[in-house]
Amino acid sequence: MIAQTQIHDYVGKVLTSSRLAVLATTSKSQPHASIIAITAMDDLLHLHFATYRNTRKYANLIQNENVSILFEHRNDTNTCSDINVLTAFGKAKEVEVANYETILNSHLLLHPDLESFLLSSDCALFQVKVEFYQIVLGIDEVFWWENVS
Repeated sequence: MIAQTQIHDYVGKVLTSSRLAVLATTSKSQPHASIIAITAMDDLLHLHFATYRNTRKYANLIQNENVSILFEHRNDTNTCSDINVLTAFGKAKEVEVANYETILNSHLLLHPDLESFLLSSDCALFQVKVEFYQIVLGIDEVFWWENVS
């Protein structure tokens, strides 16, 4: 059995080394997956990303706040047996005006190449409150870390 602190440390390692992830949304029972640039904050309890307002992703998020975000983490050998997967499950909400500047600045620090996109008037920032993480290290190695705050 792996300790919760080890799981937390592993989640932190994956999130700090991953700039991109796959966001899964759904609307009217229709799934939709998108690549997103991600920023983790608040001791891994919140994940932030941006999207244009005129996208299916945005419409899905407004209709259904339940999301999952998948991160792939590879070891140096780059073989299938060395690929680990981390999935965050939570609820997404558009960032409130009071927190917008702080989150925008954090996201810009990690993703300076997205500045024109992030500063666009049609860009919306979202915050995912993570409810739990699933860590898959192999077929028989699946671990969970729940946000108990």
